[in-house]
Amino acid sequence: MDPEQGQDERTVSELGEFGLIRRVTEGGSRARSTLLGPGDDAAVLSAPDNRVVATTDVLVQDVHFRLDWSSPHQVGRKAVAVNLSDIAAMGAVPTGLLVGLGCAPDASTELVDGLAAGMWAEAETVGIDLVGGDMATSPTLTISVTALGDLQGRPPVTRSGACPGDIVACAGRLGWSAAGLAVLARGFRSPLAVVGAHRVPEPPYAAGPEAAEAGATAMIDVSDGLLADLGHIAEASGVSVDVRTDWVEVPQRLSEVASALGANPWQWVLTGGEDQALVATFPEGGVPAGWSAVGRVGEGAGVTVDGAEYEQQSGWQHWRQ
Repeated sequence: MDPEQGQDERTVSELGEFGLIRRVTEGGSRARSTLLGPGDDAAVLSAPDNRVVATTDVLVQDVHFRLDWSSPHQVGRKAVAVNLSDIAAMGAVPTGLLVGLGCAPDASTELVDGLAAGMWAEAETVGIDLVGGDMATSPTLTISVTALGDLQGRPPVTRSGACPGDIVACAGRLGWSAAGLAVLARGFRSPLAVVGAHRVPEPPYAAGPEAAEAGATAMIDVSDGLLADLGHIAEASGVSVDVRTDWVEVPQRLSEVASALGANPWQWVLTGGEDQALVATFPEGGVPAGWSAVGRVGEGAGVTVDGAEYEQQSGWQHWRQ
């Protein structure tokens, strides 16, 4: 993005739809996967695998983010990260992004510039482009990102392949975003380590393809909480999953924050979402480097913790009362 754009004080209505689209899509380097970028009716991306992995997430202001808690740049990065983690969870590598943006006519170009700069920054961590999208008038700031990916000749790692006897393992952080959310909800802005984890997740993008190469039997990203997302694997695979707390480490910083807030750090680790960690199942002895065992797959159904049903809410769901 052009740094001078951040000094523009016009609104999006003054800039116009096509000026806004140019403003968001221009500024990044062209990735090798982009054959034709923004400017036509559609972009063209290479697909050497002859298959395309696709996923979409929608972020709505005051549901998924708050602009008094996060900067537009941070929101932009998060909007991209939550999609790219889904691509990684299939064992694929990202190839491109499409962005839909809905905002009010009086939204400032500074807001849009910040969002776009954050999106480009996160996209560049994996070497891809924003190749197109759409803009619309909306009373609520809404960001829809579609991410595309390449399996590089591998079969996709789905949720349905876990087998009894498999080891459940995790790559990435658990509970940090939930701890950051708890801190922000109390009106604090520090410690920055946990608050930053909520504002901008750090998915282990490379771990997805590495898990696929290592023979992962099932995989998912942890967006709604470890127990909730393992429940999706258990249901799709027709198995049970038992999480072992003696295999899971609660980081000291989370324990310190929990003590200060009078909270239980295990609740964050087991049920906190939005860290965008990856959790996968592997045959015994097949857990690759960089992954930590957290449990085991068994016969039966459902998810337990240390062999017992977890009695508290297992994770986030929209519309649940």
